[in-house]
Amino acid sequence: MADAWGGMRRGSVRCLTSEGFHRMAYVEWGDPANPRVLVCVHGLTRSSRDFDVLAQALSSDYRVVCPDVAGRGDSDWLRNPALYVVPTYAAGMATLIARTSMEEVHWLGTSMGGLIGMALAAMPNTPITRLVLNDVGPVLSAASLARIGTYVGKAPTFPSIEVAEQYVRATSATFGPHSDAEWRFLTEHVLRRAPQGGWRMHYDPAIAVPFLAGVNGEDVAMWNVYDAIRCPTLVLRGRESDLLSGETAAAMQQRGPWARCVEFPGVGHAPTLMHADQIAAVKEFLPGGEK
Repeated sequence: MADAWGGMRRGSVRCLTSEGFHRMAYVEWGDPANPRVLVCVHGLTRSSRDFDVLAQALSSDYRVVCPDVAGRGDSDWLRNPALYVVPTYAAGMATLIARTSMEEVHWLGTSMGGLIGMALAAMPNTPITRLVLNDVGPVLSAASLARIGTYVGKAPTFPSIEVAEQYVRATSATFGPHSDAEWRFLTEHVLRRAPQGGWRMHYDPAIAVPFLAGVNGEDVAMWNVYDAIRCPTLVLRGRESDLLSGETAAAMQQRGPWARCVEFPGVGHAPTLMHADQIAAVKEFLPGGEK
């Protein structure tokens, strides 16, 4: 379904790190002059296109901007793997927000995208005035980090899209039930042609370097960041999630921004926001989306 402004548009911004500039690509939906902007940011090994279904559903109410985080999708890879960390990503997102020319934006982040959103929303004078955290919070479970560490940066070259899809289905089984067409969609947008033939995952394998360095068998806690957030916050949780525990989600409703929480049965880490009940939860929370 195309929106009234010609469907999806592509763009990019140049972001700065201590080692130079890199290009961050994004796609956007909806009226480019709409002052109501929603930034949607994907998880560790995913891409901007994860939000196609949600963005189309919200495009009559929002200008929806979905970036490929550095090292993923159509964005540049970074020369120094040590820069694949949240502070780098947050700085790039500040550049992207400046591109929208808006003083305020709403933010939806899945997993890593939610961590970036938390970091930005906790800062003084933040431009984020409404926050959706999709299956992520201030405590990352050691079990989930270990599970992700078994595959991040280690994907083989695939001889066909069909073989790649079986890999995506296996590593992303926690997304919950999806149709064959949905699994194909979730596969096609995280693949690129490999130089030697066949297909590879769309991201720089070096994103695994700082991630694996932080996996030490212990939970990662960031309550000080969460408690500094003051904007209205919604937490979406897969009821079977191994990254965001029910205990953490409950605590998030009693401190910091006192988040609202919606759980989805039969889903782990993380809801893909492709299904009607998940989209409805986002629409209900975002101003204008409830119409």
